[in-house]
Amino acid sequence: MTQTTPDRIRPRDRDAIVQSLRAGVVPRAGQQHIQVGRVEEVRALVRDIERIADGGSTVRFVIGEYGSGKTFFLHLVRSIALEKRLVTMHADLSPDRRLHATSGQARSLYAELAHNMATRSKPDGGALSSVVERFVTQALADARARNDSPETVIHERLQELSEMVGGYDFAQVIAAYWRGHDTDEEALKGDAVRWLRGEFTTRTDARNALGVRTFVDDARVYDHLKLLARFVTLAGYAGLLVCLDELVNLYKLSNTQARNANYEQVLRILNDSLQGSVAGLGFLLGGTPEFLLDTRRGLYSYPALQSRLAENTFATQGLVDYSGPVLRLANLSQEDFYVLLTKLRHVYAAGDPTAYLIPDDGLVAFMQHCLTRVGEAYFRTPRTTITQFVNLLAVLEQNPEASWRNLVGEVEIAPEGNPDLAPLGNDADARSAAPPVVPEDDGDLSSFRL
Repeated sequence: MTQTTPDRIRPRDRDAIVQSLRAGVVPRAGQQHIQVGRVEEVRALVRDIERIADGGSTVRFVIGEYGSGKTFFLHLVRSIALEKRLVTMHADLSPDRRLHATSGQARSLYAELAHNMATRSKPDGGALSSVVERFVTQALADARARNDSPETVIHERLQELSEMVGGYDFAQVIAAYWRGHDTDEEALKGDAVRWLRGEFTTRTDARNALGVRTFVDDARVYDHLKLLARFVTLAGYAGLLVCLDELVNLYKLSNTQARNANYEQVLRILNDSLQGSVAGLGFLLGGTPEFLLDTRRGLYSYPALQSRLAENTFATQGLVDYSGPVLRLANLSQEDFYVLLTKLRHVYAAGDPTAYLIPDDGLVAFMQHCLTRVGEAYFRTPRTTITQFVNLLAVLEQNPEASWRNLVGEVEIAPEGNPDLAPLGNDADARSAAPPVVPEDDGDLSSFRL
């Protein structure tokens, strides 16, 4: 039986979802319309969000195969966090954005996180200014209720920040924003927001604009995230959730010293979260199994991380444990994938069952065709399969005379490889790790080993 939701879908949401899926990327909104399976994983992350809102801290490594839906899962959890009144920040790691660096890559990661700061009222990012404005507005309301001066109330609230690492200058910047708000100096308010976004690059510029001696550089990124977590709670939000995807870029670093320096930052985040040294802050880190398990280049190459991220030895033979720092995404089943296809069909029809372009028999035929082409990979790592299905619906929509029976057999599905495992240019370690090339005609020496 077809499983759909009775609610109609707004054309704007429908177009955003369809266009994203056709391009092979995760839609920024509307994930609830196409979410299937992984109920226990979602529940585990919801408990983490509630722990953050209660003043705790969490860290999770979301591990899944390439194309299995890690990024979608991170976006889904982020949308849940926004509904729970958390502030979220998200960014993808890249060669120019890392957790630790000396040439500005860590500051670039922080600037991207600050640019993508989101709240429930501004889910698409750019919410840093509104968070600061809310802090000032609440301070003004509190000052009126107490019949006190706003400046006194603001300094009392900022006193908590001054005791943290880098907190004094952070508090000075917020106070400068208040002065700009009080005197209608838009330039001063803009400089304060620029400093909070990590856009200052020299101490001279920061001192001339705001009178502070520091700025967000590579060495202070994590400390500023902890300051922001405390600040958003002072502004009336439940906490801060930081989502970092594509951590495989750390795995791909060819320089061992640079890679270990980044892993030290991961260890610092892990220790602070597990020991409760920070409040109202959570991290979601997405990566592939190779990034976690590789003992030469992955997290397991760093002994302190390997001991902390080791799997529960009792979680075997079908037993599961969703409470550890590592959360392995279970692959979708064929039943889950069928439900996903029905939801995609429902979204494409904008929630109108009378506008379905393909019947239930067509969904089964499409799944059977994919199974014969790529085997079980079509539902275990469904990125390519989903894209091809949406393309099929697009053709059926624009060619009403076409028959789905004729088109299903023409869908081209190829196994999706993992580009993260490709050799890294001139990296000698990557070349030495690659398997040797075996000649096609090696005769009786096929089983010979040194």
